[in-house]
Amino acid sequence: MNIPLPFLDLITPNVEIESELMEVLRTALHSAAFVGGRALTNFEEHFAVFTEAAHCIGVASGTDALRFALIAGGVKPGDTVLTVANTFIATAEAITQAGAIPEFIEVDEQTCNMSPAELRAHLELCAIDTQSGLRLGRRTGTPITAVLPVHLFGQMADMDAIAEIAEEFRLLLFEDACQAHGAEYFSQREGRWRKAGSIGRAAAFSFYPGKNLGACGEAGAATTSDSSVAKQIQMLRDHGQSSKYHHEVVGYNGRLDTIQAGFLDVKLNHLPCWTDLRRAAAKRYNEMFKSVPGVITPFEPTGSKPVYHLYVIRVPNRDQIQAQLTKAGIGTGIHYPVPIHLQKAYADLGYRKGDLPVTEMLASEILSLPMFPHLTVKDQQRVAIAIESAPKHLSAISSGRE
Repeated sequence: MNIPLPFLDLITPNVEIESELMEVLRTALHSAAFVGGRALTNFEEHFAVFTEAAHCIGVASGTDALRFALIAGGVKPGDTVLTVANTFIATAEAITQAGAIPEFIEVDEQTCNMSPAELRAHLELCAIDTQSGLRLGRRTGTPITAVLPVHLFGQMADMDAIAEIAEEFRLLLFEDACQAHGAEYFSQREGRWRKAGSIGRAAAFSFYPGKNLGACGEAGAATTSDSSVAKQIQMLRDHGQSSKYHHEVVGYNGRLDTIQAGFLDVKLNHLPCWTDLRRAAAKRYNEMFKSVPGVITPFEPTGSKPVYHLYVIRVPNRDQIQAQLTKAGIGTGIHYPVPIHLQKAYADLGYRKGDLPVTEMLASEILSLPMFPHLTVKDQQRVAIAIESAPKHLSAISSGRE
């Protein structure tokens, strides 16, 4: 019987740096520094440098980071924010919790990220608000004030094209970088590489344990190069306080625990190495599946350096192939089986099946394979053999690509 191969191994990397993590805990216990303090500011400073943003504000979760970024960045209650539906629901939740309304843009079939062409087409068909001059949401009827692309699976969206459209239509630009720690994008507009979290008005990162940079619990951070936005996020995370017991706005309890910040600071030192290992594993997968009919491997555009938070293939008969892998003791995932526009939680927006055909097609074909830094060649060969020996022969998938 095969030893189970997990979809994600969180134990090995934590055990390898256990002594460093325990030192963080020991320091906190001996100093009683559990909220705020130098460990938090150290991590914020280091992660700001890592992302090439001027400011990093540690918060309690990626959802908090995104909600605070939107509010501090200028999104108002009743506004419409354009985003995508093939993402974790927290992307839309943050918009809703900021008092705004999400409207969904179709994605590019190859990258699975927001399609700039679809974004432009969507905006051009929108009516214009006579008072503000902004476009009105086609479903919401309220002014569209912001666009929120998601850097899905660890690959950045086409930020040059999206930024140009945002400027043309006077939209605030934010980044959902919750899966893209360290991902890079070559900006033709600027002639240089840009890091995820450094391009939009503000960006959000999640440090949920399964992320490339994961805490030992819940954690997140917002990044921005706008000092006024940073100051506002700092107040929002701490009950709206500008200083102790002086509350300028109604805020939240969204602080990042000091111990988690210390853990993250330790792990940040190891992240470049872990990212290199992920990229090497992705390259091996690509080679293994090159001659397997029907398997479409992740598309990596020129000018993109993804970090492979997930390694996601597209296959026909996805459910049967997943079952075959499960039978072989191989863990897999589906990210995400039900797009947000078809979720019951957002039924009031009025979307129906067929409204986002590419998004829906991808949801029926995508399969996330084991991906973590310490994945071995032998492990990957085992995955490839299980897929090749699936009971039904792999054929061209529904897009018709051979």
